[in-house]
Amino acid sequence: VQLQASGGGLVQAGGSLRLSCAASGRTFSSYVMGWFRQAPGKEREFVAAISWGGGSTSYAGSVKGRFTISRDNAKNTVYLQMNGLKPEDTAVYYCAASTRWETISTMYTYWGQGTQVTVSS
Repeated sequence: VQLQASGGGLVQAGGSLRLSCAASGRTFSSYVMGWFRQAPGKEREFVAAISWGGGSTSYAGSVKGRFTISRDNAKNTVYLQMNGLKPEDTAVYYCAASTRWETISTMYTYWGQGTQVTVSS
């Protein structure tokens, strides 16, 4: 599966952004979808994941209550709604696909190219 992330940009602290990740192929619903992020000089970290049908979600503690992951299997797309953005949310955000319910980046097989999110203070 090929993944294409979009929706990043520059936003002031407290603002919102919605990231999208479009997947190619007919097997999108066979994958757990995750969002990860990587800030300069830091390791890639888990942000959120959503199960195959969308019934289960998981969030990193740092974004819980502010970010919402969702998916539309009919459109082969996963979303990350980010509200209450903070400067520490600044990073390149990646979407990824896994056949297993995982929050560890190494367990995700397919990755999008990343989209930059910059939050100014």
